[in-house]
Amino acid sequence: MIIFRLIRLAILLGVTFLAGILFERYHQRELCAQNGGQWGAAGYCVGK
Repeated sequence: MIIFRLIRLAILLGVTFLAGILFERYHQRELCAQNGGQWGAAGYCVGK
């Protein structure tokens, strides 16, 4: 049963890490729009 716990821990850590990345990207997109820029298809702010 300890193997299952380790696998579950790894999966939960991965999901949490991915959620953090998506949250941060969304926040950066909002900051870009507030500063008058446009979010590029490559994933970065273009403009002012």
